[in-house]
Amino acid sequence: MTAQADKVQRFLALHRASTPFLMPNPWDPGSARLLQSLGFEALATTSGGHAATLGRLDGSVSREEAITHAASIAEATDLPVSADFENGFADEPEAVAETVQLGLRAGLAGCSVEDSSGRPDAPIYDVAFATERVAAAAEAAHAGPVGVVLTARAENHLHGRSDLSDTIARLQRYQEAGADVLYAPGLTTADDIGAVVAAVDRPVNVLARPGCPSVAELAELGVRRISVGGAFAYAAIGAVVEAARELREEGTYGFCTRAGAGSRAAQAAFGRG
Repeated sequence: MTAQADKVQRFLALHRASTPFLMPNPWDPGSARLLQSLGFEALATTSGGHAATLGRLDGSVSREEAITHAASIAEATDLPVSADFENGFADEPEAVAETVQLGLRAGLAGCSVEDSSGRPDAPIYDVAFATERVAAAAEAAHAGPVGVVLTARAENHLHGRSDLSDTIARLQRYQEAGADVLYAPGLTTADDIGAVVAAVDRPVNVLARPGCPSVAELAELGVRRISVGGAFAYAAIGAVVEAARELREEGTYGFCTRAGAGSRAAQAAFGRG
């Protein structure tokens, strides 16, 4: 518990720094150790990257699988780890709180809960109900001598809802409900991101994606945390696809150059050379 409490405090301190910290998303224990070796100070799981390791699409992992996966990454590194718990794997606030409690027991320093329902006909929870869910998650996150840093996510912009005013109103409600960090994945313009940062009093996380301002520009906007979601995991899958196509279609071995660099990085990260 002492080690976990130290991770939580280090994680909180990163959010209070004057410049944003970069929080990449490993998809297994090996990638977590690799990213630690490259100098990152905190990590977060990726629901999409985890699902891909199981041969599935994002949104198809169970709560038990997500908890076990997050625990394996937390155990693989001495960095603070935050888990992507999607919508808490439940609708009802009490069940969302239970998911957060399970994450705390798994050794996590943080976790996120989103307001996406997972239902195509009504993809975003009503704001009042979504706020109840965040309040229950926050109570669980902050209970006891060792808590976890709770990130509340407003998912509008990942579901075709470009109403920035609603996104901001939601984040403000989640802040009041006890969230430690606020996150609206899908925002890409400096104006929108700046408006969110100016409208809330909690650290804001931004998802790096095409068209998003640079790290330096996000720092100027007051962003405190930058994550990559499933991008690193899918970049790795993309590299395998390129290598496989070269071998199968061209019959050449240019991929061995990149493989050599990867092997050396693995040796350095995993302590074999």
